[in-house]
Amino acid sequence: MSDREPPRRRVPAPARSARPGGQRRPGPGARPARRPAPPRARSPRVIRLGSPRPRLRLVSLALALVLTAFVVRLLQVQAVDASEYTAKAEANRYLSRTLAAERGGITDRNGVDLAISVDANDITADPTLFTRKATKIDDAPEQAAALLGPILGKDADDIAERLRTKNTRYVVLARRQTPQVWTQIKDLKSTLAEKAGEDGSAVNVLAGVLQEPSSKRVYPNGDLGAGILGWVNADGKGGGGIEQQLNGKLSGKDGEIRYAQSGGRQVPTAGSTEKPAVAGSEVELTIDRDIQWAAQNAITEQVKESKADRGYVIVQDNRTGEILAMANSPGFDPNDLSKADGGALHNWGLEDAYEPGSTAKVMSMAAVLEEGAATPATHVTVPNRLHRGDRLFKDDIDHPTWYLTLNGVLAKSSNIGTILATGQLGKTQKEANQVLYSYLRRFGIGGYTGLDFPGETKGILAPADQWSTSQQYTIPFGQGVSINAMQAASVYSTIANGGVRVEPTLVRGTKGADGRFTPAAKAKKTRVISEKTAKTLAHMLESVVDDEEGTGTKARVPGYRVAGKTGTANRVDPATGRYRGYTSSFAGFAPADKPRVTVYCAIQNATKGSYFGGQICGPVYKEVLEFALKTLQVPPTGATAARLPVTFTP
Repeated sequence: MSDREPPRRRVPAPARSARPGGQRRPGPGARPARRPAPPRARSPRVIRLGSPRPRLRLVSLALALVLTAFVVRLLQVQAVDASEYTAKAEANRYLSRTLAAERGGITDRNGVDLAISVDANDITADPTLFTRKATKIDDAPEQAAALLGPILGKDADDIAERLRTKNTRYVVLARRQTPQVWTQIKDLKSTLAEKAGEDGSAVNVLAGVLQEPSSKRVYPNGDLGAGILGWVNADGKGGGGIEQQLNGKLSGKDGEIRYAQSGGRQVPTAGSTEKPAVAGSEVELTIDRDIQWAAQNAITEQVKESKADRGYVIVQDNRTGEILAMANSPGFDPNDLSKADGGALHNWGLEDAYEPGSTAKVMSMAAVLEEGAATPATHVTVPNRLHRGDRLFKDDIDHPTWYLTLNGVLAKSSNIGTILATGQLGKTQKEANQVLYSYLRRFGIGGYTGLDFPGETKGILAPADQWSTSQQYTIPFGQGVSINAMQAASVYSTIANGGVRVEPTLVRGTKGADGRFTPAAKAKKTRVISEKTAKTLAHMLESVVDDEEGTGTKARVPGYRVAGKTGTANRVDPATGRYRGYTSSFAGFAPADKPRVTVYCAIQNATKGSYFGGQICGPVYKEVLEFALKTLQVPPTGATAARLPVTFTP
């Protein structure tokens, strides 16, 4: 037998009993059959991601840049530009508004109101409340303007344009409107608000219309003294007269209020600061309202009757220089400048320069008397014509040779007699010219009156060495020289005051907000001629009115001794620069022996009736002088008039 082990035989497994379905039941000790494995599912395709680190770095960098930008901006706002942004915030939140000072009143010498300020309203609006965003409609400004235009008397297009103003919450639609105007607007706003509340589609287009307290200038006496008072313009500043001259005193000092706002309205609970306004001073004039009325009424009637261009009357207290009246015609109503003629917006008594004519002869006579060249009784033979230089001179009427005294030369207002008398002022005509010029200057001719009134003219007086050949002989009787009415009145007040010129004054003083009255500075006084010469001239001027030979008989005032002088001068037409028409005038004072009141009247270019000063200005002079004497309660002196001779027998 070989050494290899014989092969094993495979013993067949016992037979398994069959199970239903062809399966065998396992016998005892048999291995359990292996269950069939479920079908293996196909595994999904796996996508491998790249490394996340680059992405994280990119996101971190972006965030860092954003945060850096925020930090830089924050530093700029809170540190670098902090003050600027604070200011902008304050500007957007807070508003500053001027508190207008109440304008001081103007009264006459007796405290009667001539100009006052009354309560009024500035009508304002917030344009942001008229936008489509606020109103939900496109034409809110136009609708509002159509409603406001008739009430405010303004153009609707202009109002609409203001309501469309951008970048502001405050515009002014109309200034200084009466309380009645604001009441109309309030009532209309209320009606629209009720309608908007009832109908959700309706809009109150006036919701953004507001008001601010203001004041309005009123002149209780209408056109009385308008040339003196002037007016106040739309900006609340004086536009002429005393209103302009003393605007600084009258207007006071404006205040200011700063307050928080929202929607164009003040927030009452927020803090505010206020600097109160200081009211303007009250100005008391030297004018007497009643005398002003009499003067204005008299000159207005005569200008109308004579169909003249204009006229003026001045009344002055010759002792103090105070102006009691300064009336112009035609005038204007400062309450409604829209109806005023532009040519009337002046005080022509101070602004009009014209050749005075024979009223200036009193200065020539003053020079002759003061220099001792003649006396009132000096004989002067006056021919019908006088040849001097390159001209042939005459009086206002043709006449045979007159045999007049120097007093008669003034009484009859002889041009030729005046030329002959003033020729005695020097050994030569050149010397005589220089002497006369010096007296004219002393009387205030060629210089300002001292009133410092807006628009005042100082007239025209050339130096004596520049007088033309004709001026050497025309200036003595008031041609070739120009003055204003106040200068003319001042000449006669100087004579009435004993030869001392007192500068005219129009303001007595002012009363400040504290109620304290501050009188105006005393008027400057200058002696022009001696008291003796002044008294002599007063007697000579009486002859003009009292003597039947005089030219001023229509100026007589019963019971009073009246001194006066007529004037009729060729008038230079301002438009052409040539002589056309006449300047008619009358000047004087009363009582002649104890003067108190000076009156001067002038009418320019009378075209109907007489143009002689004694005929058309004499009656005005009488009416105004008589009223002033009675108003001031000046009694007649009772003394007998000094009747100086007018003529002599050769």
